[in-house]
Amino acid sequence: MPTWGEILLELQAPGREMRERLARGEAVPPQALSQLIVDFDGVRRKYLARVFSLTGRPVILYAGNWTSPKPGLDPDFVSIIPEDIQGLMEVMHGVPEGSVDLILHSPGGSPEAAGSIVSYLRSKFQDVRVFVPHAAMSAATMLACSANRIVMGKHSFLGPIDPQFIIQTDLGRRLVPAYAILQQFELAKKECAENPAFAPAWLAMLRQYGPALIIQCRLAQELAVSLVAQWLDSYMLHGSSGAVTGASIAAKLADHAHFKSHSRFIDRAQARELGLTIDDLEADQNLQDAVLSVFHATSHTFNGTPCVKIIENHLGKTFAKQQQQVFVPQQVPIRPVAPAAPIPAAPPGPPQS
Repeated sequence: MPTWGEILLELQAPGREMRERLARGEAVPPQALSQLIVDFDGVRRKYLARVFSLTGRPVILYAGNWTSPKPGLDPDFVSIIPEDIQGLMEVMHGVPEGSVDLILHSPGGSPEAAGSIVSYLRSKFQDVRVFVPHAAMSAATMLACSANRIVMGKHSFLGPIDPQFIIQTDLGRRLVPAYAILQQFELAKKECAENPAFAPAWLAMLRQYGPALIIQCRLAQELAVSLVAQWLDSYMLHGSSGAVTGASIAAKLADHAHFKSHSRFIDRAQARELGLTIDDLEADQNLQDAVLSVFHATSHTFNGTPCVKIIENHLGKTFAKQQQQVFVPQQVPIRPVAPAAPIPAAPPGPPQS
């Protein structure tokens, strides 16, 4: 199986000889310098095409650079947002309808945006299979739950679906779970009722949340559970006569009190215990190699380019988002310089005639 390091060597191979010649100080023709350009797109697309050749099903990659983010990256750049529909429209154009494989690597994002993506996917494909090569968290877990089956490896993870809000705080923009916000308000009410002297301290902390956030948190929790329950019953559990229902699975996935952290990883054994339909990625070694090679090549794209989100199909059609680098000029303080010592006058020379 091509590892992360082996994919890196593959990316570097075309220009290796040229780099060695330059390191030795040898002259090279200008037209040969193009070999130094690393073909991130070509390698990634090669492995996406390989996945298609093994399955015969259209393949769509949806990935955000969230496990090794660039400094100063806005969370919206890698999250599931409404704009992603444009990317999916681009890469689904011309793709045969019926079935599709979605390779998903995302921290999550907007439940509403995830809902719009599911509606669009299901308007074109009756059979959706989601591959999770590393992790699909939060709203990405919601998206995975809309599939007919999820394919996970030993190293793959889902996450709780309790919603998060981006809050502007004195320390910058923070992602805060809705459950934590509700619990904090309950704790504030309790402590202020027991001791009104605590009110000024709590007021400074809660002022940043705004007047409507409590209601928004409750509605967001209800929305996440209802969407996942509906999708599970309609697709993954459709026709199932077991005791497990979409509502029971969704309630467990949304139980922040159980998971303790929004970032808690759920492995495939735990996902099966919840009632999700999980296939082992290792069941087909060739397919595992191809899917993980897509993931490794995508990781190298994120590390080696300004790209932070990629939506792409096996035909090479791509919708990519780049992080805009903003450089703020800074004035360098001028240090005072001590005045130079005066130059002594030269002694008078001989008289000129």
